[in-house]
Amino acid sequence: MRRVVIGTAAVSMALSVAACGKAGDDKKSDSSSSSSSGGKTIGLLLPDSVTARYEKFDHPYFEAQVKKLCADCTVDYANAAGDAAKQAQQVSTMVTKGVKVIVISAQDSAAIKSSIDAAVAKGVKVVAYDRLAQGKVSAYVSFDNVKVGELQGQALLDALGSKATPKSKIVMINGDDADPNAGQFKQGAHKALDGKVDIAYEQSGLWKDTVAAQKVKAAITQLGAKNIAGVYSANDGMAGGIANSLKGAGISGIPLTGQDAELAGIQRIVAGTQSSTVYKAFKPEADAAATIAVDLLQGKSIDSLATSTQTSGSGDKVPSQLLTPVSVTKANIKDTVIKDGLYTVSDICTGEFAKACKAAGLQ
Repeated sequence: MRRVVIGTAAVSMALSVAACGKAGDDKKSDSSSSSSSGGKTIGLLLPDSVTARYEKFDHPYFEAQVKKLCADCTVDYANAAGDAAKQAQQVSTMVTKGVKVIVISAQDSAAIKSSIDAAVAKGVKVVAYDRLAQGKVSAYVSFDNVKVGELQGQALLDALGSKATPKSKIVMINGDDADPNAGQFKQGAHKALDGKVDIAYEQSGLWKDTVAAQKVKAAITQLGAKNIAGVYSANDGMAGGIANSLKGAGISGIPLTGQDAELAGIQRIVAGTQSSTVYKAFKPEADAAATIAVDLLQGKSIDSLATSTQTSGSGDKVPSQLLTPVSVTKANIKDTVIKDGLYTVSDICTGEFAKACKAAGLQ
């Protein structure tokens, strides 16, 4: 596992000042590591394994930070595999084991409320991770999700250049409404795009590449291939399906956004089939959540860490730590995901991308 070294100024500022979504079906079963029962165990519940970041980055980074801060603490980990009911059972199981702090990225932020409130009623502290779950959570760690949407929308406008006019037809594929982040991304994107382009077709892609691909095919049928100026995709996973649909319809050279700086998304940016993504550095987010979780476990104040407040869908005011996202285009790949060690040049510039990488100045 490569460790991300915080290199971008924006991420560094986010960490000093602060003192994502996605959901998908998954065939993997629960996984558990360093698990035990008792008062020095912190639970980590992530929503799915389809989204590459959770298994590859969030889980190991979180566990490493817990171990760094608390030598005799353990992490009990489980993945919901895209199943909200399964995640609710995982919360209940951890409470039964005697876990005192649970960090959860909710598969369904509303559906998990009763499970969270039941855990809190038994003295468990709950930290919402990446997605603001409903219920009596003690803290929330994520990125400024409205800002993510604004970055996506502005990147689309920048890529359109002189074609960014109120008559330019844009297809907008949003995330899953069950994920509260999706609404914030959408809010930010509309803030950037409304009045500047014509959002002629807007649907949810449910964070699934197959669904997003189908929706874009429908948009092409409805609007006509020659009439689509660009596509807003709320994340890289859906952008992959969308790129395939555009290629199948003979559409090329139009802007396509994304989010999460997934390797496939970065490679599409190099190749020119995706114009941008949003990088939310996984390590500082996981580290922040782990730090808050350990402090809560040890009875310490988190006031110096959770310095802002967010209101959840259930109306609860939640102490929050929000980090700053970064827009990534072909021009700054080297200064963001490569500089931070998320990927190496060799990771990105595999055989089929070698020529494009050379042209982009990556080799």
